Amino acid sequence: MPKGKKVQNCAAVIRSLLPAGFAPKVGLVLGTGLGGVSEKLETPLRVPYVDLPDYPLSTVASHAGRFSVGRLSGMPVIIQEGRCHLYEGRSPQEVVMGVRVMAELGVEVLIVTNAAGGLNPLFAPGDIMLLADQINFTGRSPLTGLEDASGGSRFVDMSAPFDAKLSVLALQGAVKAGFFLRQGIFLGLAGPQMESRAETRMFRAWGADAVSMSTVLEVIAARHLGLRVLGLSVISNLNLPDNMAETSLEDVIQVSSQAVDRISRLIESVLEGL
Repeated sequence: MPKGKKVQNCAAVIRSLLPAGFAPKVGLVLGTGLGGVSEKLETPLRVPYVDLPDYPLSTVASHAGRFSVGRLSGMPVIIQEGRCHLYEGRSPQEVVMGVRVMAELGVEVLIVTNAAGGLNPLFAPGDIMLLADQINFTGRSPLTGLEDASGGSRFVDMSAPFDAKLSVLALQGAVKAGFFLRQGIFLGLAGPQMESRAETRMFRAWGADAVSMSTVLEVIAARHLGLRVLGLSVISNLNLPDNMAETSLEDVIQVSSQAVDRISRLIESVLEGL
């Protein structure tokens, strides 16, 4: 079955369950440990991935594996609670299928979140970083293959992947919420192994401030579809090559969960600004 048809089929199932006249305008992708954001939804509709035809399932702990639809700060939104990754053996097209389904439903703005290892020595675990730019070091692209008529040219411009006006709203929201919002360059890896000391030094030399195993392909797909994108990372741990400390998925989940309230307030402020 063509990949476009799979997206349309999944979107059709979700659309059939929505209240009459309800059309989500903002899509959110929740990263590891950040599922609590969806608890802020008003009268949510939950659609498990297993109920959608040909939709790739996530196998990562703390990922709920469902779409949640409702209103957040009065804005009609759809939340992708959990994503699949290249390291699960998924293709780039499967990794970005959630973004394409949300776009098919009419979403115009995408907010992507993740838990990331901090490379900037000025950062601290629990900080939230606004993504100013990205480095795709996965070696893959969701635009590889035949031209997809559902979006623009496959040679999508990535000189400014993140929307400047959305970034300003996020910075203003952080001030309003009373915490400092970091800004930096995000680097995406295929994983699943953690970074070595030498790799960490290299990434930092490239200018990267945080690293994780998601997000970059979703941003490429979103820009291909013409969506405005805002990116937020929760710094779950620090990767400092001269003082490397072991970390685990459990540690990442714990730190990310502690940041849920702040990132929720930040997202709500952005939605109010829209």
